Amino acid sequence: MFRKQNPPPGSQPGTLAIPAHAPAPRIRAMIYSPELFEEHDVDKVCTLKDFLRDGSVTWIDVQGLGNEAVLTSIAELFRIHPLILEDIVNVPQRPKIENSQYHSCLICWMNRLVPEGGIDQEQVSIVVGRDFVLTFQERSGDVFDPVRSRLRQGGPIIRGSGSEYLTYALLDAVIDGYYPILETLGDALDTIEQTMLDSRKPRGLRRIYKLKRELLSLRRAVWPLREVTNTLLRDGTPFLSKKIQTHLQDCYDHCIQLIETIEVYRELSVSLMEVYLSMVANRQNEIMKTLTITATIFIPLTFVAGIYGMNFEYMPELSIAYAYPLLLAIMLVATMGMVGLFYRKGWIGDGINDEDATNL
Repeated sequence: MFRKQNPPPGSQPGTLAIPAHAPAPRIRAMIYSPELFEEHDVDKVCTLKDFLRDGSVTWIDVQGLGNEAVLTSIAELFRIHPLILEDIVNVPQRPKIENSQYHSCLICWMNRLVPEGGIDQEQVSIVVGRDFVLTFQERSGDVFDPVRSRLRQGGPIIRGSGSEYLTYALLDAVIDGYYPILETLGDALDTIEQTMLDSRKPRGLRRIYKLKRELLSLRRAVWPLREVTNTLLRDGTPFLSKKIQTHLQDCYDHCIQLIETIEVYRELSVSLMEVYLSMVANRQNEIMKTLTITATIFIPLTFVAGIYGMNFEYMPELSIAYAYPLLLAIMLVATMGMVGLFYRKGWIGDGINDEDATNL
C-alpha cells in the first residue's frame, strides 16, 4: 500500500522526514567533457564545488537519504529550494517536474527486478542545471550503469553533449528499466494461463493477485511519467533546449508503449482471475453432480431395504426361499438401469445427451 514519509502535522513547509532505516548518503562525482573524464568518491560536501568547472559537465550521484545535514548542505550549495528538497527526501512523490531559477527537478520512480523475486521500486530525483546534474536515490543500486559505462568509455555523443543530454540519458535508462519487468510479468502470465489450460484443477490464485498488484504499481509509476515527458515536450524548461526534443519524444513514445502493455497485461490478469473462478465453480458443480448422482442411485435401494427392514411379523415375501437373492437381483437391475439412463442422458461419462439423441 501507499506509504509516504511525512513530518508531523503542522510542521513548517520544507521540513524533512528522514526515516530511521534510511542508509547514509554515498556521493560519487563524474566530471567529463570531450577531452576530460574524472570520477571521484566524495566524503565531504564542501569539496563538491571544486568539481564544478567551466567547459565540463558534473554528475553528482547521491545514493541514500539518511543524513539530513548532508542533504541540506548539498541543497544550499546548488540553491535547491527547501520545498523541492522536501519533495526529494520525503518519498514517495508523484512523478513530476519542478522548475526554478537555477535548475529543474525531475522526480520519477525507478523499478528493478530483484533476485529474490518481485520488483524493487524507489524514487529517483534528477536536478539539472547549466553544467551539472544531481541525482538523489533512496538507496544504493540503480539502472544507470549503462550511462556510466558510456561516460567511462568516452562515448562521443554523451561526452560531447551538455547536462541536458545526460538528463535525457538518465530518464531513458529509468524508462527502459521497465521493459525487462514487463517481459518477466508477461512470461509469468503466459505460464499461469498454460497451467490453467493443462490442468483440470484451478491453480495460481496467489500468483495472479501478486501480478495484479505489481502491474498496478507499475501503472501508478508510468502514467504520471508520461505526463512529465509530455510536459517537457510541450512546455520545455530553461535547462532543456529544443535540440533535445527528439530524444524526449522517444521517451514519450516508450511511455505510451509501456502503458499500453501494462493495460493489456492487466486485462489478461483479470481474464485469468475470471477463468480461475469459473474453474472453481465448474469443479464444485462436478463434485455436486457426482454426489447427487450417487445419492439418486441409492434412493431406490434404500427404499427397498427400508421396506424389508421393517419388523412386521406377517410379511409374505419372507417365507419365499429365493426372496433374498431375488431382491438383490432387483436392486442390481435397478442400479444398472439408472446408471444406463444417466449415461444416455450425458450426465455421467461421455454418453448421449438429449440434444444428441434428438439429432440421431
